Amino acid sequence: MLSNADKDLLNVIQRNLPIAARPFQVVAELLGTTEEDVISNLRRLKQDNYIRRIGPFFDSGKLGYQGRLVALKVDPERMAAVAESINQYSGITHNYQRECEYNLWFTLLSNDDNTRQQILAEIAELPGVHQLLDLVSTKKYKINVQFKLK
Repeated sequence: MLSNADKDLLNVIQRNLPIAARPFQVVAELLGTTEEDVISNLRRLKQDNYIRRIGPFFDSGKLGYQGRLVALKVDPERMAAVAESINQYSGITHNYQRECEYNLWFTLLSNDDNTRQQILAEIAELPGVHQLLDLVSTKKYKINVQFKLK
């Protein structure tokens, strides 16, 4: 269970993680604690699966990357193994299970067609994967999800 201090920390890092030589020192000052406490609490929260990753968001298109939404038909008993395999690729930003015919979806960022095609070909060959849809984005939507804790 999250403490109030955990919730305060998570609220701050979702919105106010600074670009600085010592960002966790700045966060500590905002919260009235120490840099060491912030780092150890973030490690614990990551270990306890409250945090998946901490990192910036960039305009991938301006950096030469193209994002794709990919949908898979996966045998339900192979879902966890397929999701774990997909997560090994550095261009995968996230994946999620859905309750429909195409039951595993993920996003892929790549900076060239050959890399994208190679990754998708490897994923299509994973045991339990029956079909893959590579969906091209025609319009960009900016989704800014932040969870207000407390």
